[in-house]
Parts: sequence; C-alpha cells; structure tokens
Amino acid sequence: MQAVQFAEHGDRDVIEYGEYPDPEIDRDEVLVDIKAAALNHLDIWTRRGMPGIDLEMPHIPGSDGAGVVEEVGEDVTRFEEGDHVALSAGVGDLRMDDPTLDPRFHIIGEHVTGVHSEYAAIPEDNLLPVPDHVDWAVAGSSSLVFQTAWRMLIERADLEAGESVLVLGASGGVGHAALQIADYAGAEVYATGSTEEKLEYAEERGADHVCNYEEEDFADWVLEETGGRGVDVVVEHVGAPTWQNSLKSLTKGGRLVTCGGTGGGNPETDIPRIFWNQLQIIGSTMATPDQVDDVMELVWDGTFEPAIREELPMSETARAHEIIENREGFGKVVVRPDSEL
Repeated sequence: MQAVQFAEHGDRDVIEYGEYPDPEIDRDEVLVDIKAAALNHLDIWTRRGMPGIDLEMPHIPGSDGAGVVEEVGEDVTRFEEGDHVALSAGVGDLRMDDPTLDPRFHIIGEHVTGVHSEYAAIPEDNLLPVPDHVDWAVAGSSSLVFQTAWRMLIERADLEAGESVLVLGASGGVGHAALQIADYAGAEVYATGSTEEKLEYAEERGADHVCNYEEEDFADWVLEETGGRGVDVVVEHVGAPTWQNSLKSLTKGGRLVTCGGTGGGNPETDIPRIFWNQLQIIGSTMATPDQVDDVMELVWDGTFEPAIREELPMSETARAHEIIENREGFGKVVVRPDSEL
C-alpha cells in the first residue's frame, strides 16, 4: 500500500509518501480502507521527536481517520465488511473506570503506527460506527479534538451553564471544538484569534466576545470585559507563550484546564497568584469511551461541526504540516490517499 511515513525525526523534508507493507490484522482488529484522515499538532511533535517516545521506524503518523471496513478479525463482533468507521486513538485498559489513567495508555499515531495510509489495522475497541450520511472529511477529522475538548470542559473542568470560559486559539483544532462545546453548555464564551477572519469564525460558532491577541493583551482584555472579575475557566493548549496571561485571566477560584503546550511545554508560572486566588490547574488527556460516544453523537447529528481549512492528497502531507506550523487558516487539515482522488 501507499502510506505517509518518516524514517527519522526532523523537519518536513523527512516526510515521504510511498510503498509500505500491507497491514495484517490480529484476531481483535479491523482492516480499514481509509477514505480521509486529518492532522493534529500531535503529528508535528511526533515527526520532530518527543522525549521518552522511541518509535519503530519507518513510522506512519496519524491519529484521526475514517473509512470502510475491509476485513474483520475472528474475535471482532461490533463491525462487519462495508461498515463506515472512524478512529478513536486513545488506547487504555477498558476494565478501568477511566482508561486514560492506565499507566500504559498510549495514542495511535503518536506511540504506535497511525492511519495516514491507504489501509490501517485498528483494534475493534478503537473504532466508532459512523452513520452513512456523514461526509468522510467530517468523519476523519473530528474525533481527537472533539473528545479532547469535551473531556476538558464537561468532565475535567465541570463546566456549568452561566459560567464564563476563555478559549485560546479558538479557530484551531482543539480551540474550535472547545468553542462550540462551551456554547452548547450554556457558557458565556470569550475567544482569542490572530486575524479578523478567525474572529468572525469564532463569533459564528458561539463566541460572545472576541479578542485579536496580536493587537492587544488578552488578559487585560478579559479583565476589562468582565469588570475586573476574570473568567471561570480557561481552555489552555498553547503553553509557555500564554500561560501567565491565562492565569491572570481567571477569577478567584477559577480553573485552568490544559491538554498541551504547542508553543512550549515549560512555562514560568505565578505561584503566588495560584495560591492567593485559589486557582485549579487541571490536566486532561483524550477521553473515555463513554465520553467519546457522547460527543461524537453530537458531531454525527450536526450539532458540532469541524472546520476544514484544506483537503490535500496524502502525497502532499509535508504541505499539510506546513499549514499547521505556520497557522495558515483555521480548522483541520484533511489528507486523503492519492488513490481516492
């Protein structure tokens, strides 16, 4: 088959699209004919290399994808040939109440072979049924960011109707999902973006207040907009460049929930502000199967809608990485096997 792959970590020039051995399924796996997949910031970090993760090379990236069931293993009971399915990339012990807390928890595409390829062998437990009416671009680009944002806000931050939420980078992957979820939950939504186009998108998707962070300090803006109070919850996924302002944007007793640090993972922090204002710093990773089911039902029925900034053939995956790294446009970048185009 043809697959996106890299044989070493590095810049975008390590990415290739070429022949790779066809996958063979185990008893509990499903062979999926991939119709569409999508990129996340996770793919950028995986390509560059992350401390503590030793990948088998060459590595196929990709933690979002959808397609048609081609074959099922002997022990598979939930799917059959011809079914439409999407990947849910978190792998943990399903006997646990919260599999994301399994010490061996890992992510398909980050720690093991991903789905940016013509075919993928995927454990049955990591597949979601997709209604036939759902477009492949939507099915292949929604799972990772919507489950991440849902767990962040609904489960970890315990967001309630009437509270206020600041969503950083509200036109990015996690950001645009969090924006819609916060609005759905009945929160007053504050959103940041770097262009007028991105801010207009945020307003269309539920933002009540918007700020161009390239033109003004977003923490000062939040405090001005809230009469000096601050917001109840901040959705953080940037890290070092925004961390101090995110803390400053919180009201007393506020909650900062973070799922990543795309701008830097080791920020300076304001400990006196944290203890004096009794702030909560909450980490969040992926979601449980029940949480995934809850949010993806709202994607499949159109309540939530992933923004697609561009669709490219998999042979142009290096360009897809460039779009994300340069923050061009907003929403998800979808890649399709060249044989599908």
